[in-house]
Amino acid sequence: MSVPKVAVVGVHGHGGSHLRTVADLETRGLARLSAVVDPREPEDAPAPWFANLGDLLSAGADALPDVVVLATPIHTHLPLARAAMEAGIDVLLEKPTTASLAEHTELVAAAERTGRLCQVGFQTFGSHALPAVADMIARGEIGQVTGIGAVGTWVRTAAYWARSPWAGRRRMGDRAVVDGVVTNPLAHAVATALWVGGARAGTDIAYVNTDLWRANPIEADDTSSLRAVGTDGTRYGFGLTLCAAERTPARVIVQGTDGEIELEYEHDLVRLRTGRVVAEKQYERTGLLENLLQARAAAGSVARAAMVAGDGVTGGRSGHRLLCDVRDTGAFMQVLEAVRTAPDPAPIGNAFVDWVDSDDARHPVVHDVDAWCERAAREQRTFTELGAPWTTLK
Repeated sequence: MSVPKVAVVGVHGHGGSHLRTVADLETRGLARLSAVVDPREPEDAPAPWFANLGDLLSAGADALPDVVVLATPIHTHLPLARAAMEAGIDVLLEKPTTASLAEHTELVAAAERTGRLCQVGFQTFGSHALPAVADMIARGEIGQVTGIGAVGTWVRTAAYWARSPWAGRRRMGDRAVVDGVVTNPLAHAVATALWVGGARAGTDIAYVNTDLWRANPIEADDTSSLRAVGTDGTRYGFGLTLCAAERTPARVIVQGTDGEIELEYEHDLVRLRTGRVVAEKQYERTGLLENLLQARAAAGSVARAAMVAGDGVTGGRSGHRLLCDVRDTGAFMQVLEAVRTAPDPAPIGNAFVDWVDSDDARHPVVHDVDAWCERAAREQRTFTELGAPWTTLK
């Protein structure tokens, strides 16, 4: 088989990490970078440059890639991914999946209609730590699960919110954007906690309560708490901020009647604490683009075998499953939809915020936000329910 051709769409900013991933796969003979797509032509482009995806798709059959990586603004995810799949191309789509639940439904329908693969860029879904945690829960290592939480206390500066016209926006004109702490920078915390609890499809979530706040002068939320309840009764709590004094590793916490499991998902690090044992282990991770290429190859093998058998099958899926199939992000999209349709985030009063540094590095620090995020995650209650001071004296 020929080496799959990969095009990266959106090569500035986070798109650079995808270029590095493709370069690594290229050294291993697993992929070839065939095009880069961006309105702004990169210096020393490592492959032929196209200003937009439409130009690439209309450049002729020889220019068409086998896979496109979409590292583009949130509100462009649906139209670009759909166009690629309709052109017969498989897709790795950056998170969040789409800007609304309705768009997610459209994207799933496009994948079903075209038969193309659509992987979503929740990199944590490739971590071997996730099935290990799920196995610990299934074996009863911590007894009966009483709640699952996620804590994220990060820092984002003024430069982050100035990075693009859509940064920190909830909408642009009549288009949803939803670029806040829950749905973009710490979306991995939400999606990973839901995965650990077995919530994949939208129907796995019964309801979501939101409590959205902002210390920065933006439309979207930068400090938020949420409670979600699964249809199986599992309770999820999220305490997330971009206004901490310093960045700490984001964590998923699984609490049980006999102990707890803590997952630092950025480092694939799992800690088990019970009355009998305290253990820590770091796991490996499978890259999502590599997994997509493996799934493509496996599907092709199945199709060739079917053709040899004479049953006329020319495509389809195989047992080599995508680690983050677009269909498996429905539960996360229920959370995003709750954020999208919630009232606009309330400003945190100046009395509860210190501004530090200057110019592009300037950023707010919300008083004691780390402790409030920890409580929101562990107690599955919102900041307002907990009585965080900025919620009672605005």
